[in-house]
Amino acid sequence: MREGKLTNEQLKSLVLSKLRPKADVLLRSGVGEDCAAIDFGGTACVLSTDPVTGAVKNAGRLAVIVSCNDVASSGARPFAMLATVLIPPDKTAEDIEKAVDQLVREADRLGVDIIGGHTEITGAVDRIVISTTAIGRIESGRLVRSGGASPGDDLIMTGCAGIEGTYIIAAEHEDELSELLSEEDRAVIGSLENRLSVIEEGVTAAEAGASAMHDVTEGGVYGAVYELCEASGTGCELYAEKIPVLDVTRKICGRFGIDPMRLIGSGSMLIAAPDAKKIRRALSSKGIESRVIGRITDEGVYVVESGLRRPLPPPGPDELFSI
Repeated sequence: MREGKLTNEQLKSLVLSKLRPKADVLLRSGVGEDCAAIDFGGTACVLSTDPVTGAVKNAGRLAVIVSCNDVASSGARPFAMLATVLIPPDKTAEDIEKAVDQLVREADRLGVDIIGGHTEITGAVDRIVISTTAIGRIESGRLVRSGGASPGDDLIMTGCAGIEGTYIIAAEHEDELSELLSEEDRAVIGSLENRLSVIEEGVTAAEAGASAMHDVTEGGVYGAVYELCEASGTGCELYAEKIPVLDVTRKICGRFGIDPMRLIGSGSMLIAAPDAKKIRRALSSKGIESRVIGRITDEGVYVVESGLRRPLPPPGPDELFSI
């Protein structure tokens, strides 16, 4: 099988179909849903877990961000985290310390307390693999679902396509890109590490009336749009030319022959809402840029580009894994 997430059909047939719900929960596993949520007397405990497998140099930092972003897509603010760190036998104490230092620094920056987890040296991995479970809370009635979009909603996007992928590729292939990237490009890449979290985007949009949210991760913008629509039972008309892409992202993607729209993209949040102006005003008040990139429809996910309308196929493996 190919590296990366299972396809939606594989996920449904091999995993989700096997689950036997037992607990009374507000939100449980499903295609496109980022989180699970349990009601504790009017307060929802929101949980999301994610591994980092596509990065080595910044794995600790990314491990904190990706699961916290998922929690934020429900409108909840993450406050605690569990972390599992799997280390191959050839790594040194210094390697372990570096990964843990990244975890702790990023968690501190986001105001998240690492309250437990597991650390193990094992031959089952050939690189340090970190998986985190973020925990957040929100009033149960304010919980936002990936599957809450309705026909007629505008589709709003924060950030740019492929931010996380750009950050990872630039770090992992630094030597190969040395002659391609200018000093200006390197300065932009350096700024990306502070643009990967979408906690404020999620909390702000939820308070302003978002009907659905989905942060952009594996599969990129196109994958996230498709998953949000599948979770909501809707379609979408997506305006490709409205989706922002950094020049350095286009340059790096061009070098490796990959599509920025299908590149892992933490640092961007998709928000469906009946009143885009209200959401965008709220985001702007926090210094967060956004734009309308599509409209939720009854059925069928289509991309409109250069005057042509074409169906968007289901997401496959992220472009990061093709390098």
